[in-house]
Amino acid sequence: MSNYQPLSIEFKNGSGIWLNDTQGQRYLDALSGIAVCGLGHAHPAVQAAIADQAANLIHTSNLYRIPLQEKLAGKLVQHSGMEKVFFGNSGAEANEAAIKLARLYANNKGISNPVIVVMEKSFHGRTMATLSATGNAKVQKGFDPLVEGFKHIPYNNIDALNELANEDLNIVAVMVEPILGEGGVVIPDPGYLKAIRAFCDKHKCLMMVDEVQTGMCRTGKWFAFQHEDVMPDVMTLAKALGNGVPIGACLAKGEAAELFQPGSHGSTFGGNPLASRAALAVIEVLEAQYLEQRAAELGNRLLDSFKEALSAVKGVSDIRGKGLMLGIELEKECPDLVGLALNEHLLINVTSGNVIRLLPPLIMNDAEADQLVSTLSKILKKYLK
Repeated sequence: MSNYQPLSIEFKNGSGIWLNDTQGQRYLDALSGIAVCGLGHAHPAVQAAIADQAANLIHTSNLYRIPLQEKLAGKLVQHSGMEKVFFGNSGAEANEAAIKLARLYANNKGISNPVIVVMEKSFHGRTMATLSATGNAKVQKGFDPLVEGFKHIPYNNIDALNELANEDLNIVAVMVEPILGEGGVVIPDPGYLKAIRAFCDKHKCLMMVDEVQTGMCRTGKWFAFQHEDVMPDVMTLAKALGNGVPIGACLAKGEAAELFQPGSHGSTFGGNPLASRAALAVIEVLEAQYLEQRAAELGNRLLDSFKEALSAVKGVSDIRGKGLMLGIELEKECPDLVGLALNEHLLINVTSGNVIRLLPPLIMNDAEADQLVSTLSKILKKYLK
């Protein structure tokens, strides 16, 4: 089916932050498969873990105990401060699980018409529920009727959230990305997540944080909510958790952690031995190499370098980032920049029409970071001129 419009290039193999096409040309990957390959390509530890596990046991289903899944859950709880984990296969599935937790939470309180507050310009997935939660009319087009029970408000606007308390709404959860990813790498004001936490505490609703793109050390912390020292009730993960092996996770704490009971939710493949082993290998590398600190340091280096190179360039309206999640906003839409960068052997992404989104692997070294800045800056200067 013609869901995608892929570029004509075909990749054969990769190593670290580099990809090689079928013609033998090498490309610097500053996208990481859309924040998936945080450890780059063909990482030896992940490669060895997958090969060894495939030679022993790939799948049994959740009808039986899976020790690797239990160990992985323990690691995620340790680093997040959450209490329990449900495993699926993607970010959309993780967010679907979070939405179902909110519905169960409402049901237990006798609320028949619950409302989950979500943000404009957000992205939570393409299942019917996560699509309905997403704050983007373009991706929702053609799929009416959408799932009811979502209230969209502006992102990074705590007044808009507090004003909902005056409306006749049965708010049971607030679902938010700590940084808008697909929405243009939008970083909220300091204190935004804390204010959401305060609202949820006051009105006895769940704070649900979508860390699908921001999690696993991407922003310089294990999880982006940790920049504000708050604790959500529900958190979702996927993307970089398996470094390319499909896996998603919905973590919960407190009352939310007790809502799922046998029969209320499930997944055939979720957390199977292969996916769990791959994710454990990812976590072990992140721990051993202190990659959350590395992401913070390298992100600051990239941000400072881009500002030095581009801040005076006419047509660049903003340069922002947190850790290795960066956005360069232009004054005009720039969809053709992806192809122009490809011609210079650089993989980037344009989101929200006019924002160059950079999500390089966390293992990038200083020289590679400088090469990224040099190459992209040269492309942009020529493009904007």
